[in-house]
Amino acid sequence: MIKKLRRQFILVCTLSFAAVFLIMIVAINVTNTVRQNKHLDILADIISENGGSFPRMMTKGKMQFRFESMPNFINTETPFTTRFYTVVLDEDGSVKSSDTSFISDVSEGDTEESAAAVLRKGKERGWYGDFRYKLYESDGVRKIIFISAKNHKGTVRDFMNSTVIVFGLGSLAVLGLIILLSHFAMRPAAESYQKQKQFITDANHELKTPLTLILTNIDIAESELGQNDWLDDIRSEGQRMSKLVNRLVTLSRMDEEKKIGDFSEFDLSETISDTVSEFSDLASMCGKTLESDIPPNVKYCGDVSEIRQLTAILLDNAVKYCDEGGIIRAELSQKKHLTLTVKNSCSNVDSIQLDRLFDRFYREDTARTAGSGFGIGLSIARSITEHHKGSIKAVKADDGIIGFTVKL
Repeated sequence: MIKKLRRQFILVCTLSFAAVFLIMIVAINVTNTVRQNKHLDILADIISENGGSFPRMMTKGKMQFRFESMPNFINTETPFTTRFYTVVLDEDGSVKSSDTSFISDVSEGDTEESAAAVLRKGKERGWYGDFRYKLYESDGVRKIIFISAKNHKGTVRDFMNSTVIVFGLGSLAVLGLIILLSHFAMRPAAESYQKQKQFITDANHELKTPLTLILTNIDIAESELGQNDWLDDIRSEGQRMSKLVNRLVTLSRMDEEKKIGDFSEFDLSETISDTVSEFSDLASMCGKTLESDIPPNVKYCGDVSEIRQLTAILLDNAVKYCDEGGIIRAELSQKKHLTLTVKNSCSNVDSIQLDRLFDRFYREDTARTAGSGFGIGLSIARSITEHHKGSIKAVKADDGIIGFTVKL
C-alpha cells in the first residue's frame, strides 16, 4: 500500500509540474505571437503611412531615416533588416503594380497570387504564409503591404526550442528529486501504516484467546445449567465478535502488496455460478428471489478464492439489503472488459450515499443494529478488485434498484 501511495505521490507531483510547464510554454508562445503580430502591424502602419517606405529626411546632403516618436523596438537598422513588398490594386481587384525592391525572393507571379489570397480572405490584417499583410486604401486606391516574418518566426522558433529543452531537462531533474524525496515524504505515512498493521495483528492475538475461552465456557455452562436466552445472547455476540476480528485481519492482509504471479487461469463462469447457487437457498429463506445470467466457459486469470469471496460479498450484501419480496440478479458479461454486476431491489436507493459504501465501517443503517453487518465487506471487495487491477462502483441501476459493477 505504501508503494502504491508513493507512486501516486510521484505521479501527482509530476503531473502538476508538467501542467505548470505546459501552461508556461503556451503562455510564452501566445505572448510572443501577440507581440510579433503587434510589431509587424506597427511596421506596416509606418510604411503604409509613408508611401510604401520608411520616413526619411535630408541632413547635410545625406538621406537619413527619421525616428522621432517611434516605438522602442525600431532603431536605425530596422529599415535595412525589414523585408517587405507592396501591391497596388485596380478597381476590379487585379494587380496594377507592385514594388519588390525591398525583398529579393518574391516574383511578380508571387505578388499576384498573394494579392488574390488576401482579397479572398477579406480581412484588413492577417497572415499569408510567412508574411504579415495589411490591406488599406490610400488616395482612393487599394493597396496591400506584405512584411516578411521569416526572421521573426525563426527567432521565436529557436527561442521556443531552447525553452522546451531547458524545461525538459528541468523536468527530468525535478522528477529525480521527487522520486528521491518521496521516500522521506512517505516515511510518516509508512510508519503510521506499519503501526496500524501491528495494532490489528496484536489485537487479533489478544482478542482471539479470550473469545475462544468465552465460547468454550458458554458451552460448559450450557451443559450444566441448560439452555437459556442469556447464554444464547452471549454466544451470538461472541461469534459475531470473532467474525469481526477475522474480517479485520483479512482486510489488513488485503492492503499488503501482492504479486500477480500468484494468479492462474480458471473457469470464471463456474466459480460465479457455484457461488450464486450457494446463496439461492438463503435468498429464498429471506423471501427474496435470486436470478442469474452467467454465460458458460468464460475464462479468467486471477485468484479463484478471492473472486469467489468477492462474489459472495456482493451477493451477501444484496440479500441483506434487498427489499422484502424483492429480486436479486447476478450477471456476467464480456465486452471490452469482463463485467460482473449484482443488482437488487432497494426502495430507498435515492437516499443512499453511493460513493461512501466502500468506506470502512460505513453502513447505511445509521442505527448500526445487530445483524446488519460490520461495514467492511465492501471494503474487502474493493481491495480484491484492485488486487486484480480492476474497478468496482455502486450505481443506481434503475428506479428502486441498486447495483454493484465490477470490471475485471
